[in-house]
Amino acid sequence: MQIKNVTRSEKLHKLALTIFSAILVICVAIGLMISVSFLPVRDAELIEIVSTQLPASGVSHPVTAVLLNFRGYDTLLEMAVLLLALIGTWSLAPLDVQADDTRHSPGEMLDSLTRLLTPIIVLVAGYLLWAGAHAPGGAFQAGALLASLGVMIQLTGWKLPIELTGIYLRFIHVCGLVVFLLVAASGWFNSAPFFSLPPDLAGILILLIETFAMLSIGLTLATLFLLGRPHSTP
Repeated sequence: MQIKNVTRSEKLHKLALTIFSAILVICVAIGLMISVSFLPVRDAELIEIVSTQLPASGVSHPVTAVLLNFRGYDTLLEMAVLLLALIGTWSLAPLDVQADDTRHSPGEMLDSLTRLLTPIIVLVAGYLLWAGAHAPGGAFQAGALLASLGVMIQLTGWKLPIELTGIYLRFIHVCGLVVFLLVAASGWFNSAPFFSLPPDLAGILILLIETFAMLSIGLTLATLFLLGRPHSTP
């Protein structure tokens, strides 16, 4: 009799949790719809300002100019939020990495497909990074593509050597945000405001930021797929 009561209590608890989750999702959806309906109309004056200042941004694509020059704070905070998400995930779910050689390898067909797609994906990611200066693309798109490559490699069974899961991975995780901050603070040496890129070096600095951001974004997203923190020791 007691077992039946416990089972019934668990079912009621799950039902209440499901109903609460559904109500929460509906409320968020309604809030998003209301927010979108009250969005302001496109500001023609703002577009004109961006177009006028575009030659001084270092790139010819307005989206890249806004995200990495005119309003670089937004992108900087996005990088910080992504890194905090990784830290939060690692703090909740440690992942044990085996040091022996018992890791299984993919089958011959899957192995060949992975080896074929890996250089192609890396090449396309590099193109998206380079094209971001004058066309749709950039660090986030390239990083997401590299992350998909990392997920594919993990699903095929390949693992990083145990000695590469420590300080080396952590350096790549933080290098995007660190380089972003260093470039943003470089203007202080010329008595310029924070995140004030000189027009003659803006293009090179933006490419530098995007290169390291691509690596950090790609590795961070791929690592989040593991849902755990790799250890440098068995």
